[in-house]
Amino acid sequence: MAINDFNNTLHRCFRCGYCKFTADGSGYNCSSYERFMLESYAPGGRLWLIKAWLDKEIEPSKSLCNILFSCTMCGNCAEQCRFPFGPDILDIIMAAREFFLETPKVSAQIKNILESIYLYGNPWRKKQRDRGAWAQGIEIKKFTSECEYLFYVGDIGSYDPVGCRASMALAGILSSAGISFGILSENEYSDGMDVLEMGEEGLFEELANKNILNYQKHGVKKIVCLSPHAFHAFKNKYPKQHGRLHVEHYSQLMAPLISRNMLALTGRFSETVTYHDPCMLGRRNAEYDAPRTILKHIPGLRLVEMERTRENSRCCGGGGGNCFTDFLGGGPEAPARIRVREANDTGAGVLAVSCPACLIMLADAVKAEGLEDQLRVMDISEIVAEVLISSKDKKNSSQTEAVHKDFPGQRSNACYTSGKI
Repeated sequence: MAINDFNNTLHRCFRCGYCKFTADGSGYNCSSYERFMLESYAPGGRLWLIKAWLDKEIEPSKSLCNILFSCTMCGNCAEQCRFPFGPDILDIIMAAREFFLETPKVSAQIKNILESIYLYGNPWRKKQRDRGAWAQGIEIKKFTSECEYLFYVGDIGSYDPVGCRASMALAGILSSAGISFGILSENEYSDGMDVLEMGEEGLFEELANKNILNYQKHGVKKIVCLSPHAFHAFKNKYPKQHGRLHVEHYSQLMAPLISRNMLALTGRFSETVTYHDPCMLGRRNAEYDAPRTILKHIPGLRLVEMERTRENSRCCGGGGGNCFTDFLGGGPEAPARIRVREANDTGAGVLAVSCPACLIMLADAVKAEGLEDQLRVMDISEIVAEVLISSKDKKNSSQTEAVHKDFPGQRSNACYTSGKI
């Protein structure tokens, strides 16, 4: 939808302020507001400015553009809004961003990221033929129609060194579980979720259609995703592009395997661990339990919770393209640095994540905070891989399917999309 289509919704926002707080009202939970402490950077303030701009009370400016793009799209505002148009808030911000992309007010940094994805298929301008380079030296087969699952690796999992660690760990776990899967390697394309949230709907539609045709060509029926962002795109956005896919985040696939002892976790992980809920998996898709189920079944692991968890979890600051643009900037009040201090306060030695964007943001924040000797940031797949001994002979795809049926609530957020708008 175009930004003008939201004029009536904008008029109904009372700027009550609930959108910038946690569900229990105990503190601020809007990353950009907490970073700058200016009402302009709060969700209600953004809507007020957009309304003033549409009413021609203010002119579009670089300052307004920067305020719009500093939003991490964490979804706290949509969840806390006391009015029925709450879910529209993110769509309004995306629509406003789309307008600014056509103006000279948008920063060169944003244009460069989008241009890189358009021309190269990834934000770093890496070669398409290197998309599967992370898997060199390990036994992972190319996807064929005989595979049950496509392992969708994504941009960060394919190119970023930190993300590649999680990709390798997850691939090993899937192999050990006896799951029939493959990767598309150089034939994998960006899911486009960051592109969409940055306001480039046209490029998102192009990527979505390209992926849908690609999956039809290769006979893909089921996808397991490393990234919650890709999971969200395939589950909630691709149906509008007529994509018919069964999609799971890896934690949803792994949790029942571990709870039913279908993975031989014979090692020990003798660490105190705290878990960070990614916004895209948690608030945006209501999956809080699968990652915790995994962690609670790991021998030797002691799970402690941070002050902000589940729907009240703090954002790492990387969503909405900020993982690449970093409009929130650095400094002690950067969202990721606040989050790692909160993790460190629990006494945990490991901060566990289930999102490659969170992995990058929080690992950098640990360095910035000087906590390298006290706190490690690890993807859950890396933790599981440390205690896993392969037992492929005990497992097969039929067992995997059976355990899904027996695990209460497991498929609540896995998605069979209908392809209907």
